[in-house]
Amino acid sequence: MGTPGDNFRVIAGRYRLEVRLGRGGMGVVWRATDLLLGRRVAVKEISLDGTLSEAEARWQRDRTLREARAVAQLRHPHIIVVHDIVEQDERPYLVMELIDGGSLADRIAVHGPVVPAEAARIGVDLLGALRAAHAAGVLHRDIKPANVLMEAGTGRVVLTDFGVAQVAGATTLTEAGSFVGSPEYTAPERMTGLRTGPASDLWSLGALLCTALSGESPFRRDSLSGILHAVLAAEIRPPAQAAPILPVVRGLLERDPAHRLDAESAERMLRAFLETGRLPVAERRSLRGVLTAVVLVAAMAGAGVSGAALIMHQEGGGGEPSPSPTSVSGSAGSSPTVTPSVTHSVAPSVAKPSFTESETP
Repeated sequence: MGTPGDNFRVIAGRYRLEVRLGRGGMGVVWRATDLLLGRRVAVKEISLDGTLSEAEARWQRDRTLREARAVAQLRHPHIIVVHDIVEQDERPYLVMELIDGGSLADRIAVHGPVVPAEAARIGVDLLGALRAAHAAGVLHRDIKPANVLMEAGTGRVVLTDFGVAQVAGATTLTEAGSFVGSPEYTAPERMTGLRTGPASDLWSLGALLCTALSGESPFRRDSLSGILHAVLAAEIRPPAQAAPILPVVRGLLERDPAHRLDAESAERMLRAFLETGRLPVAERRSLRGVLTAVVLVAAMAGAGVSGAALIMHQEGGGGEPSPSPTSVSGSAGSSPTVTPSVTHSVAPSVAKPSFTESETP
């Protein structure tokens, strides 16, 4: 599994694994040293389960390759940098830039919710990252606090874990008629399989901002069926702490993606708030929440989606801390007790040609 040296393992003859930073459903993230270039890096070691079938093991390997390829084509200061991907003993390792400071989930768990100005700053940085990703044809599909890193000292916000990202023109890694995500942060159109696109990531950002401001997602419930109802039909109640940037939050949490606040407008509004302490008057939008909820619930019923149809797939949390609140890079996943990732069984989506939700592995 690696070459021992001074009680450390060296993989691919180059990367020395030194300190384990976190463990999740997909593997372990290590602080490591690139012996060739003499720099510190983070290495995600993908866990190999001997009970997996050959097809499942291949899926796991392909997921890692997908993450590397998705991020490798992106260049943005708020998107994690992938340096390399190597294999040893048929196990893939993803080599990334090392971010010291932990995740936004860690920050909330240890220090509590952030103030509106800090939430706006985080929002601006993530909107910039998403605009760059979307322009390159990449949908993240798992925006949540555990997948946002906060660099100590600089405060730099870094979007990570593109493991379930969707790349335009490429097949997805989910089974036909299903998808992987974190329900408290998943857009209603993704839950129903109606369509998917950049607007779905923006919904997730809206839920993330609520979590950053209050400590929990507005869609948190005691059961998966409760979360589904909250996302699809119940009245959306942003936390009181979101009042200073409420138009942005409400705009991002518009159930109809066609009427959802777009990334450029949201970023412009949040920047204005950071500069003046007030939001500009938002463009008046059609109030279609009730009608949209009825349509989504009907579509969900037709697709046969229910709490019983959700298969638990523990891959990371929302507002819970990841295993180590110190130095973490590419998310290995965190505690599944708050926001478990699940595989939703839905009908094949009706999506734009460039982004399809239901494709075979």
